[in-house]
Amino acid sequence: MGVMKRFEQRLEGLVNGTFAKVFKSEVQPVEIAGALQRECDNNATIWNRDRTVVPNDFIVELSAPDFERLSPYSGQLGDELAGMVRDYAKQQRYTFMGPIKVNLEKADDLDTGLYRVRSRTLASSSSQQAPGGAPAPGGQRPGGYGYPPAAAPAGAPPMPSAPPPGARPGGYGYPQPAAPQRPAAGPAPGGRARYWIEINGTRHQISRPTLVLGRSTEADVRIDDPGVSRRHCEIRTGTPSTIQDLGSTNGIVVDGQHTTRATLRDGSRIVVGSTTVIYRQAEG
Repeated sequence: MGVMKRFEQRLEGLVNGTFAKVFKSEVQPVEIAGALQRECDNNATIWNRDRTVVPNDFIVELSAPDFERLSPYSGQLGDELAGMVRDYAKQQRYTFMGPIKVNLEKADDLDTGLYRVRSRTLASSSSQQAPGGAPAPGGQRPGGYGYPPAAAPAGAPPMPSAPPPGARPGGYGYPQPAAPQRPAAGPAPGGRARYWIEINGTRHQISRPTLVLGRSTEADVRIDDPGVSRRHCEIRTGTPSTIQDLGSTNGIVVDGQHTTRATLRDGSRIVVGSTTVIYRQAEG
């Protein structure tokens, strides 16, 4: 059983009576869970051959209305989200510098349904040690997004101290941290490669390197389907083109396979909710 499915099942055990109403808010806990997974992936740092360290201290910033709905249950929800991060790290073979904490905070600059995730790698106060038992250099604590950076072990890549240029920490309604650059599709004989998708017979041209599909009006292509999340998935054009799930509730199915990320080819069939999207590309 997948990490996200186990998380959803644990939540079902908490949802009863008044607590059930919290899950009708604009921000859904499963979306936050997906954002925490991406935060781990985007900030994973290799310390040595056997150790990849990820953040263990997370702050989820919510709009005032969503914070008011979720804050009475922040303790329970934080524990469940921390457990989900722990399960995901075990699956990915990530390690932590200290205990996992997930806290909710109000952000007055966010509208309902929007959130941000900040994270840092925080060493345990009882033992300022790096993975493998070695003391952290100079007693410093590795930093993370939104926090001061600190030294890493000799020979290890430095921890990121700020989001990539032009990006903000991940969360619904904001660009995800930049992915490694892929070779762009070069001009083919007679012209450049063209990309588009077809939904219910309607063609949507892909004129930018990325295209977000979702139920929100802020998505590049809006899909009016209750089974589709506000920011459901993202298509990246290139060589090859790919599709990435953005922590949606129901996931994506590409060419008959349920997945979180897949390579696309001309004619690939993408299912989101109950909607089928056909990916198309052509030379020239």
